Amino acid sequence: MSKKPTLLILAAGMGSRYGGLKQIDSVGPSGETIMDYSIYDAIRAGFDKVVFIIRRDFEEAFREKIVSKYEGKIKIELAFQDPYDLPEGCAFPEGREKPWGTAHAIRSARNVIDAPFAAINADDFYGADAFRRLAGFLTQVDATATPKQFAMVGYRLDQTLSENGSVARGICEVSPEGKLLGVTEMTKIAKKPDGAIQNEEDPANPVPLKGDCRVSLNLWGFTPALFEGMEARFKEWFHAHEGQLKAEWYIPFYVDELVKEGQATVEVLPTDSTWFGVTYREDKPVVVEAIRKMVAAGEYPAKLWP
Repeated sequence: MSKKPTLLILAAGMGSRYGGLKQIDSVGPSGETIMDYSIYDAIRAGFDKVVFIIRRDFEEAFREKIVSKYEGKIKIELAFQDPYDLPEGCAFPEGREKPWGTAHAIRSARNVIDAPFAAINADDFYGADAFRRLAGFLTQVDATATPKQFAMVGYRLDQTLSENGSVARGICEVSPEGKLLGVTEMTKIAKKPDGAIQNEEDPANPVPLKGDCRVSLNLWGFTPALFEGMEARFKEWFHAHEGQLKAEWYIPFYVDELVKEGQATVEVLPTDSTWFGVTYREDKPVVVEAIRKMVAAGEYPAKLWP
């Protein structure tokens, strides 16, 4: 019998982004945070454990302000992203000020993950449908299969944009069978007043994009097989980027390598859920209003945690 899936939440950046672990901004009618909605959706989709990736220096505050809220509702474990947690033969470079990116963050959970798992960002609202689709995949996946079997929730590009500026998105190339062929990172995607969407990394030659193309928002479904060979991969990446003090090892890059080498397949799970994130300060009222409408429509209770 398959194990119930685990939710892995990348939260190591919370301390810096939110002022020494001040609670993430409230967006719900009873003070709920975006992360509250993700955990609520995961619980009702059938996930039975949450692993938070955090920095060790705010463990005490995190347990007091965040973990205590979920006690008795779902199993909780913590894992720690340590910039000095490197493969043998890799030395932390002088002048480096930050950890090593999302793949390094997920690697931090290698000793506490023992079931198929979803990996998400702490501060993105993904929607109930996305968690249902991932739970359906993760409860059926063959964790011993070769090639490795992974999944990614694919959002419509036009449902992930901000009215307040450009955004970065991973544009997905998907096979007719629904498998991920590759992800192209675009860092300046903007919606124009006439509704057109384009990538403006080269303002003189903007690239038009279709609103219904699928994008990655770092909502992944993995099995523990993800960690097999990860040490060697990270070591290769580390030595290839020595001297680049701001280089980061991102999970899409790692997965893309596995796919292109035939070592993994990634099923793209399409969702029509609208993604919300607070990329700009002006985005918060939009998120608050969207959640208010979902509560009014009965999609969420007015108070998530009675």
